[in-house]
Amino acid sequence: MREHWVIPDIHGCAKTLQALIEDLIQPSKHDWLYFLGDYIDRGPSSKEVIDYIIYLQREQYNIRTLMGNHEDFLLKAFEEEAKLKSFMGIRRKNRKKEEWFFHGGKETMKSFKLTHLKEFPAEYLEWMKNLEYFIEHDNFYLVHAGFNFKLENPFKDKDSMLWIREYDIDLDKIGNKRIIHGHVPVSLEFIDLSIKNKNYRFIDLDNGSYMIKREGFGNLVALELKSMEYKVQFNLDL
Repeated sequence: MREHWVIPDIHGCAKTLQALIEDLIQPSKHDWLYFLGDYIDRGPSSKEVIDYIIYLQREQYNIRTLMGNHEDFLLKAFEEEAKLKSFMGIRRKNRKKEEWFFHGGKETMKSFKLTHLKEFPAEYLEWMKNLEYFIEHDNFYLVHAGFNFKLENPFKDKDSMLWIREYDIDLDKIGNKRIIHGHVPVSLEFIDLSIKNKNYRFIDLDNGSYMIKREGFGNLVALELKSMEYKVQFNLDL
């Protein structure tokens, strides 16, 4: 039977991701791997995370990849950098770049061995631009952050799929399916509770892989959608 594994926010922790997949999940090429976004920032190896996922894609593993808000951060910062022009010899500040740097972008630049954002490799930007925003599965919707249920059609608001933090779920608008997301770090105890309690309308899988100094956090989690079994890999990068 095919297994379907969901993996949330990796945040530049390539060794941790590789151990989770190769040591714990050990997928066959009949299985599926679904990534919920936030491959970059905070951890030391953002480039290596993307390279590893691209390697799995080239090896013809079944993979679907979602956009996260940190990829959105980078893309918008890059676009803004390309538009900026100096005025009387003074170059205007890129506020989006400054914000991205504050939330882990500096670590990503270091991973790519870059000093100027304009030099960011086009092939990686293109890979990010082609990421999906949500995935409909048998009994679930997979998304990075969530949906805007204030709209009649919540699937039209892409920004909320990347950034929203609090929302009331309208099950009628999503076919009575549960939502699986990342984006907001929660404890392993809460993850376990939300997986096992079917009354929970959502499952947040983000354990804050980079938050190694906080008790109950600092792991990368993967959930199998048929058995509802989950794997936990402690951080090997930080």
